[in-house]
Amino acid sequence: MLLSAEQAEAFAAGLFAAHGVPAGDARLAASCLVRADLRGVDTHGIVRMPGYLERISRGLVNPAPSLEFDAIGPSMLRLDGQNGLGFVIASRAIAEGILVAEQQGLAMIGVRNSTHFGMAAAYLLQAIEAGYLALVFTNASPALPPWGGTEEVFGTSPFAVAAPNPGGIPFVLDMAPTIVARGKIRKAAREGKAIPPGWALDADGAPTTDPDAALQGGTLLPIGGPKGAGLSIWLDIMCGVLTGANFAGGVGDQYKNFDRPQGVGHLITVIRPDICLGSRDLFGARMQELVETVKNNRKADGVSEIFMPGEIEARTEAARRKTGIPYRVADLALLAGIARLHDVAVPDGL
Repeated sequence: MLLSAEQAEAFAAGLFAAHGVPAGDARLAASCLVRADLRGVDTHGIVRMPGYLERISRGLVNPAPSLEFDAIGPSMLRLDGQNGLGFVIASRAIAEGILVAEQQGLAMIGVRNSTHFGMAAAYLLQAIEAGYLALVFTNASPALPPWGGTEEVFGTSPFAVAAPNPGGIPFVLDMAPTIVARGKIRKAAREGKAIPPGWALDADGAPTTDPDAALQGGTLLPIGGPKGAGLSIWLDIMCGVLTGANFAGGVGDQYKNFDRPQGVGHLITVIRPDICLGSRDLFGARMQELVETVKNNRKADGVSEIFMPGEIEARTEAARRKTGIPYRVADLALLAGIARLHDVAVPDGL
């Protein structure tokens, strides 16, 4: 079933608002989820809303936190997310970071007591569309062991970085330190499909193509072996140890741990593009030269085009803004059922 971005956002915002989220924050959270769907990252879109709504209903997510930034230096801020929606917390952190970076050249915001914030690229896009570079890190619930271990400790914590390119193709890299994001395994489980070999191990440490076996006591596999495992530890240090958030396996799983808040940490950095060069125009020209170098590289056999990181997702977004976002009817029907319980309008056809 196709929904326009506007229909999907209104539907999602209505569901959040019905669960006590203030109207502005509800729209903000909805826009982050729908942006993922627009870009083809549907594992992080509105399909995940039942989990967020359940945690609000259980009192594990604060629908209306009072977010106040604590300046601890000219360029460094702290934020206690008060267990609010990660979408709202991270969006506010990026916006505040832009204001500080405009004055100081660089801003870093350490966030504690947050929750899952969906697609990290949503906040990268917020920065580059305002003309700034950004690094967005978060830690996550346990999904993989340290290299050589067998017990889940560290998360599929995204390493997400972006740079603007006025008038051209920006750089947007949003990647997990695992071979695949856990959301793709959950999607396979919902759809009753096998996962490819090499994605995960079962509870006994054996390779598996069964998504349920991977999710129920299994572990994901890191990219590059010890390199991906090491990157996951680094992200836990930056987002957990440094910020005061949970760490070392302490981040709650939003689908399993219903006895406590998640305690997620984020570390967000915003950089003004002229901080070293003294000229935003010069930065833009140099970025364009870099992009052209990438795009004009001699192509390998069977390759028709070389893409910048984030370019395929941007093309998907442009197409879906015109044609609509394709959703599984079963997923929308589940949300429609929740909506009717709370007198929220549902899209036509559901």
